Amino acid sequence: MFQKLQFLNLHYGAINSDHVEKHKKEVNKIEELYGIVPIYGAKEHFAIEKTRLRKEGNLIPDFDLLIGCSAIANNMIMVTRNTKHLSRIKDLQIENWTDPLHNNFL
Repeated sequence: MFQKLQFLNLHYGAINSDHVEKHKKEVNKIEELYGIVPIYGAKEHFAIEKTRLRKEGNLIPDFDLLIGCSAIANNMIMVTRNTKHLSRIKDLQIENWTDPLHNNFL
């Protein structure tokens, strides 16, 4: 499942491309195929984690934090290459599929 914020990036990529209409149709199709993970259940966890990270002097971008906290709130594993930031979120399960540890095809 995708996070609403990820769809924003897909829309941005479509609008920023040389084939806007074609890519907008592709993004719309992707949105139809995948469920969107709600972020509402992550609000309190986001606030708690942002406070903890700020006190530690270890802040990460708000979008990264919101995506990670949404994964926790929805009992999901976060699949990402951005382990540098997201590994700072307490209790977030992360898999980096580009890492040979998680990818037998590399």
